[in-house]
Parts: sequence; structure tokens; C-alpha cells
Amino acid sequence: MVLMFLNGGGMRGGPLHEQLQGAPLCCVARSAPKYRYFSVGDRFPAMYEGGSASVVGEVYDLPLSVLRDHLVPAEPPELELGVVELADGAACLATVLRSSFVDSAELTDISSVGDWRAYLASR
Repeated sequence: MVLMFLNGGGMRGGPLHEQLQGAPLCCVARSAPKYRYFSVGDRFPAMYEGGSASVVGEVYDLPLSVLRDHLVPAEPPELELGVVELADGAACLATVLRSSFVDSAELTDISSVGDWRAYLASR
């Protein structure tokens, strides 16, 4: 089992939520304020360390087999597994933007919003 911070389509109501295979929600949380947060072509969000944004998400208690067999295969190629810091200082797995995509023209900085659902609602 691992704690997984989700901040996009894997959250409740999102198109990837079923990939969690019923894993329990532990809490709604925020990341530490040390990330940049992007919309990738308005298809999904991506966190990247090196900013000052705090990102809203949900923490799930996820079996490693669900991560391996369901969640990771459903993620886009621009993302990879990483470890993020939550606002309370806890470490948590998350999908983060691959360094090779940081300069992509598809990125829109949404750090000032810090919340994927709020960003989508504002478009």
C-alpha cells in the first residue's frame, strides 16, 4: 500500500477515478507551496517542483498492484511517478511532469489557481 496524491482526473468524479479500483480516500489535501502547476493542453494537470504554488488534491491508500496495473498505464506520457511534499510535511507519491516536457508549448501555467477543478470551471 502507498499513499498517492491525485490532483486531476483520478480524483472523485474524474475520468480516471475508476482506475483506483475502489481504493479508499484518506483525505483532501494540499501540497506544500513549492510547485508549478500546469494545464497540459487543457487535457490534464501537471505538477513540477520549483515554484511557490500549493496544489489541491486527494490522498488515496492505494495497493501497489492497482498503481502498477491500472493507474500508471492510464497516465499520459508527459507524466511520471514522483514524490511530492504535502502541506503538513508528509511525503506522498504523485504523478508529476517529466522534465523533458517543461518547455512544451502545450503548457499553460495555472499555478495561481492551484486547483484543477476550479481551473476547468473557469474556462
